[in-house]
Amino acid sequence: MSTAAPPDDRASILLVDDMEDNLIALEAVLGSLNEPLVRARSGEEAMKALLRQTFAVVLLDVRMPGMDGFETATNIKRLDQTKDVPIIFLTGTDGDSGYAFRGYATGAADFLTKPFDPWVLRAKVNVFLDLHRKNRQLERLLAREQKQLGEIAERLAEIEAELARGCLAGASDLHHQLLTLEEIIRDMRRGRG
Repeated sequence: MSTAAPPDDRASILLVDDMEDNLIALEAVLGSLNEPLVRARSGEEAMKALLRQTFAVVLLDVRMPGMDGFETATNIKRLDQTKDVPIIFLTGTDGDSGYAFRGYATGAADFLTKPFDPWVLRAKVNVFLDLHRKNRQLERLLAREQKQLGEIAERLAEIEAELARGCLAGASDLHHQLLTLEEIIRDMRRGRG
Protein backbone atom coordinates (compact mmCIF):
# COMPACT_ATOMS: atom_id res chain seq x y z
CA MET A 1 0.00 0.00 0.00
CA SER A 2 1.29 3.43 -0.96
CA THR A 3 1.58 6.23 1.55
CA ALA A 4 1.19 9.90 0.72
CA ALA A 5 4.43 11.62 -0.19
CA PRO A 6 5.47 14.96 1.32
CA PRO A 7 4.02 17.88 -0.69
CA ASP A 8 7.35 18.69 -2.36
CA ASP A 9 7.79 15.06 -3.46
CA ARG A 10 4.37 14.60 -5.03
CA ALA A 11 4.65 13.21 -8.52
CA SER A 12 1.93 13.96 -11.04
CA ILE A 13 0.72 11.32 -13.48
CA LEU A 14 -0.59 12.32 -16.90
CA LEU A 15 -3.48 10.21 -18.20
CA VAL A 16 -4.01 10.60 -21.96
CA ASP A 17 -7.06 8.97 -23.53
CA ASP A 18 -9.86 10.27 -25.72
CA MET A 19 -12.43 8.00 -24.01
CA GLU A 20 -13.98 9.26 -20.76
CA ASP A 21 -14.61 5.70 -19.50
CA ASN A 22 -10.92 4.85 -19.89
CA LEU A 23 -9.88 7.97 -17.94
CA ILE A 24 -12.33 7.09 -15.16
CA ALA A 25 -10.95 3.52 -15.04
CA LEU A 26 -7.35 4.80 -14.85
CA GLU A 27 -8.27 7.18 -12.04
CA ALA A 28 -9.94 4.32 -10.15
CA VAL A 29 -6.87 2.09 -10.53
CA LEU A 30 -4.30 4.78 -9.70
CA GLY A 31 -6.21 6.80 -7.10
CA SER A 32 -4.77 4.73 -4.24
CA LEU A 33 -1.28 5.99 -5.11
CA ASN A 34 -2.31 9.37 -3.66
CA GLU A 35 -0.59 11.34 -6.40
CA PRO A 36 -2.09 14.06 -8.61
CA LEU A 37 -3.76 12.60 -11.70
CA VAL A 38 -4.03 14.98 -14.66
CA ARG A 39 -6.32 14.20 -17.59
CA ALA A 40 -5.74 14.94 -21.26
CA ARG A 41 -8.30 13.93 -23.90
CA SER A 42 -5.94 14.28 -26.88
CA GLY A 43 -2.30 14.40 -27.86
CA GLU A 44 -2.55 18.18 -28.17
CA GLU A 45 -3.92 18.50 -24.61
CA ALA A 46 -1.18 16.17 -23.38
CA MET A 47 1.53 18.35 -24.92
CA LYS A 48 0.05 21.48 -23.33
CA ALA A 49 -0.06 19.77 -19.93
CA LEU A 50 3.54 18.57 -20.28
CA LEU A 51 4.70 22.10 -21.04
CA ARG A 52 2.87 23.48 -17.97
CA GLN A 53 4.11 21.05 -15.33
CA THR A 54 6.40 18.14 -14.59
CA PHE A 55 5.11 14.57 -14.66
CA ALA A 56 6.61 11.39 -13.24
CA VAL A 57 5.01 9.24 -15.94
CA VAL A 58 2.59 9.49 -18.86
CA LEU A 59 -0.03 6.82 -19.53
CA LEU A 60 -0.75 7.23 -23.22
CA ASP A 61 -3.49 5.66 -25.31
CA VAL A 62 -2.30 4.59 -28.75
CA ARG A 63 -5.49 5.15 -30.75
CA MET A 64 -6.77 8.70 -30.55
CA PRO A 65 -8.22 10.96 -33.22
CA GLY A 66 -5.95 13.71 -34.49
CA MET A 67 -2.52 13.26 -32.94
CA ASP A 68 -2.37 9.56 -32.04
CA GLY A 69 -0.29 8.12 -29.21
CA PHE A 70 2.76 7.43 -31.38
CA GLU A 71 2.86 10.98 -32.72
CA THR A 72 2.31 12.34 -29.21
CA ALA A 73 5.18 10.21 -27.86
CA THR A 74 7.44 11.36 -30.69
CA ASN A 75 6.67 14.99 -29.83
CA ILE A 76 7.26 14.34 -26.11
CA LYS A 77 10.67 12.84 -26.82
CA ARG A 78 11.67 15.74 -29.12
CA LEU A 79 11.42 18.42 -26.44
CA ASP A 80 14.29 18.90 -24.00
CA GLN A 81 11.99 19.54 -21.05
CA THR A 82 9.90 16.38 -21.65
CA LYS A 83 12.27 13.94 -23.36
CA ASP A 84 13.04 12.04 -20.15
CA VAL A 85 9.43 11.58 -19.02
CA PRO A 86 8.66 7.84 -19.12
CA ILE A 87 5.71 6.78 -21.26
CA ILE A 88 3.56 3.70 -20.72
CA PHE A 89 1.48 3.00 -23.80
CA LEU A 90 -2.00 1.58 -23.26
CA THR A 91 -3.82 0.03 -26.19
CA GLY A 92 -6.76 -2.20 -26.97
CA THR A 93 -5.09 -3.74 -30.03
CA ASP A 94 -5.28 -7.34 -28.81
CA GLY A 95 -1.54 -7.68 -28.39
CA ASP A 96 -0.56 -6.60 -31.91
CA SER A 97 3.23 -6.89 -31.70
CA GLY A 98 3.62 -4.27 -34.44
CA TYR A 99 2.04 -1.70 -32.14
CA ALA A 100 4.30 -2.71 -29.28
CA PHE A 101 7.39 -2.49 -31.50
CA ARG A 102 6.31 0.93 -32.80
CA GLY A 103 5.62 2.07 -29.22
CA TYR A 104 9.07 1.09 -28.01
CA ALA A 105 10.61 2.65 -31.14
CA THR A 106 9.02 6.00 -30.22
CA GLY A 107 10.53 5.89 -26.74
CA ALA A 108 7.99 4.04 -24.63
CA ALA A 109 9.17 2.69 -21.30
CA ASP A 110 6.43 0.06 -21.34
CA PHE A 111 3.44 -1.13 -23.34
CA LEU A 112 0.24 -2.63 -21.87
CA THR A 113 -2.77 -4.05 -23.66
CA LYS A 114 -6.31 -3.26 -22.50
CA PRO A 115 -7.86 -4.70 -20.52
CA PHE A 116 -4.81 -4.53 -18.27
CA ASP A 117 -4.32 -6.01 -14.83
CA PRO A 118 -4.85 -3.11 -12.35
CA TRP A 119 -2.21 -4.52 -9.98
CA VAL A 120 0.38 -4.67 -12.76
CA LEU A 121 -0.38 -1.13 -13.95
CA ARG A 122 -0.25 0.26 -10.41
CA ALA A 123 3.07 -1.54 -9.75
CA LYS A 124 4.62 -0.24 -12.98
CA VAL A 125 3.46 3.32 -12.33
CA ASN A 126 4.72 3.10 -8.75
CA VAL A 127 8.22 2.23 -10.04
CA PHE A 128 8.27 5.44 -12.09
CA LEU A 129 6.92 7.45 -9.16
CA ASP A 130 9.75 6.14 -6.97
CA LEU A 131 12.33 6.94 -9.65
CA HIS A 132 10.91 10.44 -10.02
CA ARG A 133 11.09 11.05 -6.26
CA LYS A 134 14.64 9.73 -6.06
CA ASN A 135 15.69 11.94 -8.97
CA ARG A 136 14.17 14.97 -7.25
CA GLN A 137 15.96 14.08 -4.01
CA LEU A 138 19.24 13.78 -5.93
CA GLU A 139 18.61 17.13 -7.62
CA ARG A 140 18.04 18.77 -4.23
CA LEU A 141 21.15 17.09 -2.81
CA LEU A 142 23.25 18.22 -5.79
CA ALA A 143 21.89 21.76 -5.51
CA ARG A 144 22.73 21.82 -1.79
CA GLU A 145 26.24 20.49 -2.49
CA GLN A 146 26.75 23.04 -5.28
CA LYS A 147 25.70 25.79 -2.89
CA GLN A 148 28.12 24.49 -0.24
CA LEU A 149 30.94 24.24 -2.80
CA GLY A 150 30.20 27.82 -3.87
CA GLU A 151 30.37 28.97 -0.24
CA ILE A 152 33.66 27.10 0.27
CA ALA A 153 35.09 28.64 -2.92
CA GLU A 154 34.07 32.12 -1.73
CA ARG A 155 35.67 31.53 1.67
CA LEU A 156 38.87 30.25 0.05
CA ALA A 157 39.01 33.35 -2.13
CA GLU A 158 38.59 35.52 0.99
CA ILE A 159 41.37 33.61 2.78
CA GLU A 160 43.66 33.92 -0.24
CA ALA A 161 42.98 37.66 -0.39
CA GLU A 162 43.68 38.00 3.34
CA LEU A 163 46.91 36.02 2.97
CA ALA A 164 47.98 38.11 0.00
CA ARG A 165 47.29 41.33 1.93
CA GLY A 166 49.12 39.93 4.95
CA CYS A 167 52.11 38.86 2.88
CA LEU A 168 52.28 42.22 1.16
CA ALA A 169 51.97 44.04 4.45
CA GLY A 170 54.59 41.75 5.97
CA ALA A 171 56.89 42.24 3.00
CA SER A 172 56.46 46.00 3.26
CA ASP A 173 57.35 45.93 6.97
CA LEU A 174 60.34 43.70 6.28
CA HIS A 175 61.47 46.03 3.48
CA HIS A 176 61.15 49.02 5.83
CA GLN A 177 63.16 47.21 8.52
CA LEU A 178 65.86 46.33 6.00
CA LEU A 179 66.12 49.96 4.89
CA THR A 180 66.36 51.06 8.51
CA LEU A 181 69.12 48.51 9.17
CA GLU A 182 71.00 49.66 6.07
CA GLU A 183 70.81 53.28 7.31
CA ILE A 184 72.08 52.24 10.73
CA ILE A 185 74.94 50.31 9.13
CA ARG A 186 75.81 53.33 6.91
CA ASP A 187 75.66 55.66 9.91
CA MET A 188 77.90 53.32 11.86
CA ARG A 189 80.41 53.14 9.01
CA ARG A 190 80.43 56.94 8.73
CA GLY A 191 80.99 57.24 12.41
CA ARG A 192 84.01 54.90 12.24
CA GLY A 193 85.46 56.47 9.23
